[in-house]
Amino acid sequence: MRYIYQLQAWPKLTWDREALSYPLADVRHKQGKLLGQMEALGFPLRREASLVVLTSDVVKSSAIEGETLNPEEVRSSIARRLGLDVGGVSRGARDVEGIVEMMLDATSKFDEPLTDRRLFAWHTALFPTGRSGMSQIAVGMWRPEEAGDMKVVSGPLGRERVHFEAPEAKRLDIEMQAFLEWFNRPSAIDPVLKAGVAHLWFVTIHPFEDGNGRIARAIADMALARADRTSDRFYSMSSQLAADRKEYYRELELAQRGELDITRWLTWFLSCLDRAIENVGQLLGGVIRKAELWSRINLIPGNERQRLVINRMLDDFQGFLTNSKYAKLAKCSSDTALRDIRELVVRNILRPNEHGGRSTSYRLAEPDERGE
Repeated sequence: MRYIYQLQAWPKLTWDREALSYPLADVRHKQGKLLGQMEALGFPLRREASLVVLTSDVVKSSAIEGETLNPEEVRSSIARRLGLDVGGVSRGARDVEGIVEMMLDATSKFDEPLTDRRLFAWHTALFPTGRSGMSQIAVGMWRPEEAGDMKVVSGPLGRERVHFEAPEAKRLDIEMQAFLEWFNRPSAIDPVLKAGVAHLWFVTIHPFEDGNGRIARAIADMALARADRTSDRFYSMSSQLAADRKEYYRELELAQRGELDITRWLTWFLSCLDRAIENVGQLLGGVIRKAELWSRINLIPGNERQRLVINRMLDDFQGFLTNSKYAKLAKCSSDTALRDIRELVVRNILRPNEHGGRSTSYRLAEPDERGE
């Protein structure tokens, strides 16, 4: 079987600029529109949105490799590094802390050069025990020759199917030097396209014994952060790749077994990115809903007690609001709580639940109930 890196002109990858011009322009337009919408949210909600997206990115990038991370641990780890108070969750396990460190280094320092030392640090963070599962691996260095052939396989033992066989270890210094020089060199390539090229190129070299997929996706996110010119992330490419996992692996395999013209791979990469941006509403629904509600509330600002309680109801509030819960949250008397609640009901911000009586409970009004 012949692979793309065995072609004589490798790594001179090419693509049809004209064929990619429309999907690239469409994605760039949607990126710009999304960034404008996020800018209008204000700093606190932008940071909250970025926290949601980065959490999904880390969790889903690991899920693609069959690893399950605790989303709350991931969220807490990211929030702590971003200086956000989410409270209640203890420090995550070492595997969580490591991938979070890698992802934030890639996206928050997107303008800094990508070097072998930086990649070694990412790899060490991913495998703090020096093991992948039960196997000892070389950490913080290119895979050594004694590691043997590096193959991507599937299927039961004895009937494995080889999807890809990586270049020999003795080639890695030269291969990675060429990749890093290209990635760091200023060029006329749109950074969105560069993200797609970098992802394919890196996983084709497969320079580490394990973790190549996660690092490739971090490199792609780094290039996308350069495209957005912000370290805040408002769409999750890894979440979409996880949703399209079968297609993702199929397109990678076709590209790695194909020619140096990677137009098909880049077309698919752009379509995946397009879906990631289109699905922002599902990922950031809570943040967007919060922004919409606050825009209505701020037309007639409430008092600090009301703002505090509404914020809690928009976050991790359990059950419905009652007079006693309001009084406890706002640290006020029952009479004051009742007056505040009644005012919010009159303004169509809160809605009483149907049972009424002394045990009346309240929920946030839906947009159609607010006359929006």
